[in-house]
Amino acid sequence: MSNLSHIAVPGIPEKLAALQSQIGNTPLFELRHIFRKKGVALYAKQEWMQLSGSVKARAAYFIFRDAINNGRLGKGRTLLDATSGNTGIAYATLGKSLGIPVTLCLPENASSERIEILRSLGAELILTSRYEGTDGAQELARSMAENEPHRFFYADQYKNDNNWKAHYHGTAVEIIETVPGITHFVAGLGTTGTFVGTGRRLKKFNPSIQLISLQPDNPLHGLEGWKHMETAAVPDIYDPVLADLNLEISTEEAWDMIRLAKAKEGLILSPSSAANLAGAIRVASALEAGIVVTVLPDNGDKYGDIIKKILK
Repeated sequence: MSNLSHIAVPGIPEKLAALQSQIGNTPLFELRHIFRKKGVALYAKQEWMQLSGSVKARAAYFIFRDAINNGRLGKGRTLLDATSGNTGIAYATLGKSLGIPVTLCLPENASSERIEILRSLGAELILTSRYEGTDGAQELARSMAENEPHRFFYADQYKNDNNWKAHYHGTAVEIIETVPGITHFVAGLGTTGTFVGTGRRLKKFNPSIQLISLQPDNPLHGLEGWKHMETAAVPDIYDPVLADLNLEISTEEAWDMIRLAKAKEGLILSPSSAANLAGAIRVASALEAGIVVTVLPDNGDKYGDIIKKILK
């Protein structure tokens, strides 16, 4: 199992160090029913089984730890960032535990469950236009940080290298230790931290591992947190030459996969998790032999009305 302590910074606050054991080391689940093909195995990391219930706990923890250790957080400063929900929940969870205030800009069409969770955790929410998505939320957060630099530490998850490093040192190591024979890694693009960090470490471990990135098939999609790279603001941490193959996933494919995953595997997935699984199955179906791994960023707990509608 991966252990983040090997890169821990001396003098890290006790509260922050104590949270470390609740980050990462998520189960790698073999999907045996939804996909079957002789010579090909399909695995997915259940990322909701960690602090705050999503993959974003990894990046949020690295961002908090680096900012605290470098004196950019503390002494009354507030962590500020734009989010579609899950990173915000991770920030708010950590902030509440550490006594650090959190202010978040997020699109007004974020699920009601996410907004309720964020408010219950004490985060200050600033809702932005649903039509501008996370790009609009980023613009407002950036403007706020520029106007009040002494009040805010702008985490900027789309630009912060700690985002992808969390996966380089955590997610990828866990995959390598569990399935060292991995041949293909598949993940969607949002902030791009999961794909970039995990992909870079996997390539270092074995350059022959194929990296397949996923994105929505059009700008007006229903995959919350994902980016249609041709029309969205591209995150600074994105590495455009890393992927060996880029695939597009439709919202309808994700909806169908939510139904299939529930029926075949007993999993209630979020739209982004279902989209990742749809892409991974597409990749696995084209192989004669191999081990395909993807991540399931979160489950359906924060998408109540949407999931109910899809599964009815």
